[in-house]
Amino acid sequence: MAGNVSPDDAALAIVGDDAVHRVEGLPGESGPVGLTLALGRLRTLGVGGWRLALPVAGHPLGLSGPAEFNARALDAEEAVVGFGAPYGLVPEVYEAGPAGDVHVEVVWHCLAVREAPPADVPSLGEAERELAEGLRDATAALTRLDVAGSGPAAAAAIDAYRSRVEGPDEEVLAPGYPPRAVRVLELARRVALLVSLASENGHGGAVSASEIAARGEALRPVERVARRARVAAYNAYVEERERG
Repeated sequence: MAGNVSPDDAALAIVGDDAVHRVEGLPGESGPVGLTLALGRLRTLGVGGWRLALPVAGHPLGLSGPAEFNARALDAEEAVVGFGAPYGLVPEVYEAGPAGDVHVEVVWHCLAVREAPPADVPSLGEAERELAEGLRDATAALTRLDVAGSGPAAAAAIDAYRSRVEGPDEEVLAPGYPPRAVRVLELARRVALLVSLASENGHGGAVSASEIAARGEALRPVERVARRARVAAYNAYVEERERG
């Protein structure tokens, strides 16, 4: 939720194809409540926008504390931190339903957060420069590791990647974001997809344990750059409001 986005619109964007989203721990509520109600309540409590956090072990990207919130966010590897009031939300995802009709339910835990600058989030300019280098490094890694030779699954994934790169533009951020944020987010997605190709579609030319380990070491910083850029892009609206 950023700027003048309504709670209904924000909830729709968050829910996507999931069946149910609820919020636990909301101030003034004794039990879980629906996402639309929760976002509206948090707005009345002063939350004027949300910053994204995508932390992993050893890299608390986008977090500002305290320890309880950081620990939950690290377990989930994602969270949002309120702007304007000290509240954050951490998702917990469940699968429910009988075989053949499984659906996703999400519980968001509302917790206190520390009002402090988020960890390791670059500016859009920094993220764009890092991504240009990351895209070059990821492409070189794919070529060197012969991912295209790892089988039909990798070949299909590469074809899908090329179609996305060459296809029509899609709306990746809500209206009101700076054009640079849209550009950075799309490039971050491309870099992340390239890393995924090299990481998940067989071993390619890496035939020994040492070569596989070397590939992981080569791609780890590229994945980190892509995550940093995604956070910078999604947070750009709030960052501009804060500077203003």
